[in-house]
Amino acid sequence: MISFVVCKKAIKTSGYQKDSFTIIYNQYFISSLMQTNTLQPATETSTLGIEKHPIPFNKPYFIGNEIAYIQKAVESGKISGNGIFTQMCHQFFEQRYGFRKALLTSSCTDALEMAAILTNVGLGDEVIMPSYTFVSTSNAFVLRGAKIVFADSQADNPNIDAAQIEVLITPKTRVIVVVHYAGVACNMDAIMALANKYQLLVVEDAAQAIDSYYQNRPLGSIGHLAAFSFHETKNIISGEGGMLAINDERFEKRAEIIWEKGTNRSAFFRGEVDKYGWVDVGSSFLPAEIVGAFLYAQLEKLDVIQTKRKQIWDTYYRELTPLAQAGHFRLPNIPNYASNNAHMFYLLFPSLDARTNLIKHLRHADIHAVFHYLSLHKSPFYEQQHDGRTLPMCDLYADTLLRLPMYYELSENDLTTIINEIKAFYSPNANA
Repeated sequence: MISFVVCKKAIKTSGYQKDSFTIIYNQYFISSLMQTNTLQPATETSTLGIEKHPIPFNKPYFIGNEIAYIQKAVESGKISGNGIFTQMCHQFFEQRYGFRKALLTSSCTDALEMAAILTNVGLGDEVIMPSYTFVSTSNAFVLRGAKIVFADSQADNPNIDAAQIEVLITPKTRVIVVVHYAGVACNMDAIMALANKYQLLVVEDAAQAIDSYYQNRPLGSIGHLAAFSFHETKNIISGEGGMLAINDERFEKRAEIIWEKGTNRSAFFRGEVDKYGWVDVGSSFLPAEIVGAFLYAQLEKLDVIQTKRKQIWDTYYRELTPLAQAGHFRLPNIPNYASNNAHMFYLLFPSLDARTNLIKHLRHADIHAVFHYLSLHKSPFYEQQHDGRTLPMCDLYADTLLRLPMYYELSENDLTTIINEIKAFYSPNANA
């Protein structure tokens, strides 16, 4: 088997480009996977003979029957999508969280694009959403011709400030998109009240919000539509992958048609029509059955995964509280109406420089902590279309928020190392 470290060093000395490294690394990965069915972190040895142990921001993992279910899907003769594992995932989400209908997608981006189609927004329509979010939230509606009206975040967490939404509503407004940042619920009662008052649709971007709740109601079950992510950085993973949750019966049948490339193919296979054809717009949004197989194995262990992540989150919070009390940074705030699904642990710094300095310190210790979104209202693509309002809280989070490593296989020793490095950075003797 090819050694990853040897390949890495050989490429450095040979002058090969990144693509060459990628090819060799992929060969190494596939070989390792076939021989051991496990993913082992690569390590290097320093010139002093001490093994270095990088701590990544994220790490994908196996937890149960992923490989067995993928093999079973292949042996079933159907891996193109909407097979038994996809249907089992749908049933899991509908039964556990009460979604009227769940449809797996190739990504959360696809789920958002389906939602945008279902809302029927078009040229001249306005969609309100936070500026502090991933580009997919906005892009899904821009692709339909809509104008994005960005709202600011709350002062105590990065979610959209519900108190600022009503002044942004005009006769052209059609949709409010909320993003449950870090899996923490937005103020959904206030937002749904506005939607009802002005007859607007609500789409929940619940990419980070699996198994999280608003006043005991599952996130993704409150708005008319919701989009989830199973990207490798999320709590439950399938590499790439997402899901559209439909909570309004008006959208159930059309969602399935859009999901199947604009055809009524699913209805045909259920025997509801005697032939199928092109009946609406749509695209190839459903994922391969291999994705569904991997995901279902993860769903079987959802409670185990969540328990471990919450333990990691609680340890960060407990151990870093003294430094927060000393004013070095702020810790995440969970409103009393929201639960914590331990998707992310972040710190908020007094300034950009303060954040940058800790990032440099942690990287020197081979710990990869990362910032997150840049304000979309200042993006090169949309800045000229923004109405010029300042959104100070969005900009604050863009400049000062730092995410710490968080993944299921983060060991107790590695967690302690991260915490100790942060404490060492703020030690009185750190710069002596």
